[in-house]
Amino acid sequence: MRTKEFMLYRGMEDGELLMDMAFLMDNYKNEYYNREDLKELLFETANRLLELSVSHGFAGNLWHTYLTYLLASHENAYSTSCEIIGEITGSINRAALHDFAIFKELFDYDFSDMEAVLGTDCLSLLLCYEGSGGHGKVFNQRIRDRICELAGQLSEAGSDEEFMVTVTRFYGDFGVGKLGLHKAFRVEHTENGAKIVPITKIAHVHLDDLIGYEIAKKKLVDNTEAFINGRKANNCLLFGDAGTGKSSSVKAILNQYYDKGLRMIEVYRHQFHDLNDVISQIKNRNYKFIIYMDDLSFEEFETEYKYLKAVIEGGLERKPDNVLIYATSNRRHLIRESFRDKEEREEDLHSNDTVQEKLSLVARFGVTIYFGKPEKKEFQEIVRQLAKRNDIGMPEDELLAKANKWELSHGGLSGRTAQQFIDYLAGTYE
Repeated sequence: MRTKEFMLYRGMEDGELLMDMAFLMDNYKNEYYNREDLKELLFETANRLLELSVSHGFAGNLWHTYLTYLLASHENAYSTSCEIIGEITGSINRAALHDFAIFKELFDYDFSDMEAVLGTDCLSLLLCYEGSGGHGKVFNQRIRDRICELAGQLSEAGSDEEFMVTVTRFYGDFGVGKLGLHKAFRVEHTENGAKIVPITKIAHVHLDDLIGYEIAKKKLVDNTEAFINGRKANNCLLFGDAGTGKSSSVKAILNQYYDKGLRMIEVYRHQFHDLNDVISQIKNRNYKFIIYMDDLSFEEFETEYKYLKAVIEGGLERKPDNVLIYATSNRRHLIRESFRDKEEREEDLHSNDTVQEKLSLVARFGVTIYFGKPEKKEFQEIVRQLAKRNDIGMPEDELLAKANKWELSHGGLSGRTAQQFIDYLAGTYE
């Protein structure tokens, strides 16, 4: 097989399995090699294919899903050019077609003669594999299903050109690599700098799930849609009382606009020194990235906010157009002020400089959205709607009386308190 002739798809992660299988395809009849050694290599390769497929939740023809996984995961000059955009022009298409022709040969390969010569049927089991019904530990069900669906389409491709069109359409619809397959990411600091790591399980919350706050949600949606569509948009600060849906709204935005190329990277306060490294890894990609900072606030002695200020606005390198920062906080001004600041303001000629230094971070968020605690009637309406969604048929008077009693001892009036109350009823009410 011509696997050593790849021009673009080289150095693939998990590609050693492909190289070993290609070696078997070329040499299983070669008398130079010991037949038992070849058979052992076949079983070892089958084992690795099975382990990878189970960890990713694949089923069906595991050879095809493995090859598709390589295609969907490998970031190269062609795949990253096509991500979210789709078909491109230029000579690179000839190089891509050359590689896709090799992949199609691998897809069409008949293993029956290899099994007959080596005296085993281990691959037959893997070419028609029934999964356990789970989606595996690496991918969620959405990603697993898309790869399995693409594998089926590629197996039916009648020509190299049709194969290429199918893969390119996938890149255009969903992207490529970890940034294309996953919605959300976190940051790990390694010896080699910041590493962007996928988050495989995120809350499937939607904006309609958040009852009320229509003006706040519209402001958030308008800013995000402008960003997604390539128009001018602002960094966004969602502030207000605890439990009012700030974090849920940001997660809902990701779920709503993921299919349009939106991705989210969660960064914690102690990781702000890695922000420039993170941005350098994503600035030339075709996705739109929201760097998300939850529960953002600083004590007066903490200085990490200066890293954030420089990244948002003020450093020599301009923040890329495909990156915005969304933050949530219970504080409007983010950095705690003390009575000492007020005293110094009266005594120190330059005290205003200190105050402005602390307020300048908020000024770098062009959009600020307030989420306040609901009034009593609004809280009761949230309870009614949540009870209806969860099929809780308790009489309304009893429901609201219990809700009022619950909020008094569970954090007060908030959407979070209402949800916790409904979760409690759902587990106990018959």
